[in-house]
This record gives sequence, structure tokens and C-alpha cells, in this order.
Amino acid sequence: MKTIHILLPFTILLSLGSCGQQKGYTTSTSPAARAAAKIPPAELAKYHTAVFAAGCFWCEEAVFESINGVAEVISGYAGGTTKNPTYEQSNTGLTGHAEAVEVYYDTTVIDYKTLLRVYFASGDLTQVNGQGPDMGSQYRSIIFYKNPVEKAMVEDYIATLNASKKYKRPISVEVTAFTKFWVAEDYHQDYVQHNPGSSYVQYESIPRLKRAQAQLGDVLKPGLGQH
Repeated sequence: MKTIHILLPFTILLSLGSCGQQKGYTTSTSPAARAAAKIPPAELAKYHTAVFAAGCFWCEEAVFESINGVAEVISGYAGGTTKNPTYEQSNTGLTGHAEAVEVYYDTTVIDYKTLLRVYFASGDLTQVNGQGPDMGSQYRSIIFYKNPVEKAMVEDYIATLNASKKYKRPISVEVTAFTKFWVAEDYHQDYVQHNPGSSYVQYESIPRLKRAQAQLGDVLKPGLGQH
């Protein structure tokens, strides 16, 4: 009986795959065009931006998209040195990049510290070089600060969480100065929304989204988190 209990989860994990092994099921317009369709470029430029990495960008994008005050979320790559990285290159772990999201947010509705709260609610930030079934440096957790104030806020936030003993392991998030965000291929944008039938979305993205939303009821967009 023990053999059955050991092999069954392994079989499920193999069938689930990972963010890097899934293929796009739809082809959308470019991220810039889609962002413009929802929000005119001139208006989008008024928002502040923050960049985060924590495993598959499909999951992170869905979480931040559900937060009140967040106007747009774009999936992409950051943290490495390779210029114009592709999805295939990133998945080798050799570009130095991690899958990341660029969050456009309204500071009159939500502040940076609340974004940190959202970030830490969205996954297991004690996992080293991975998130759930996605493993490798391309799935490592990083907060990209853009100024000394953000850097201090991030370091204080992490220190407070570590001191709280909330987690059994220390937080493994890198705190790194932001340099460049590279927009991912078209089919990665709004992936969870466009591919609800994907096995990865069903068994990883949606459960992760629901776990995050259960902790963030007070900052969700109207109508979300009610079920």
C-alpha cells in the first residue's frame, strides 16, 4: 500500500507538469496593444509600477490582477543579463532571468506596502529557487526595488515576517535593484483568463489564486472573493 501512496502523487505531478512545460492555447494581441485597449497609453503612464517574481508568472499575474487599485499586470522576465530573452531561453535557467510581473497601480488606492502583503500571500516565499512544481533559478523569488525607500520597506517587511516565526523556514526572497523588465510573449499575457481548461491552471494557478484571495479579502476588487 505504501508504494501506491508514493507513486500516485508522483504520477499526478508528472501529468500536471510545470509552468515551463505548458504551451499556449491562444494567441492574443501584443501586451502593449492589449494594455492600450483597456487603458489608453497616456493614462497608463500615470500609474506607478512595481516588479515582482515568485514562480510562474501566470499565477502571479492572476493574483495581482484581482487586487483593487491595480490597473494592469504584464508578464515578463527580469533579474538577468540576457537581452530580449525568449520563453525557451528563460526556461534553461541560463539567462539569469526569473519569470516576473510588472504591476501598474494607483497610489491613491493602494500603496507599495500593501503590494508587498499581496506578494507574500501569493505563494511559499520560503521555497528556494522555485514555487510549487516549478523549480529552477528562473522561478526564484525576487522583489525588485526602484529606490532606497522601497528597499528599506522590503527589508523591514521581510525582517518582521522572519521575526514573527510565521514560517518554519527563513524567507528566501532576493531583494534586488530593478534594472530592466522584458515583456513576455503574447500568449503568456492573461494566461489564466484565456486558458481556464489548462491542467496547470486548474491544479496550480487557480488554487494559488484562491489561497491568496482568502487572505486578501479587504483589498480585492469589488465582486471578487465572495464565493
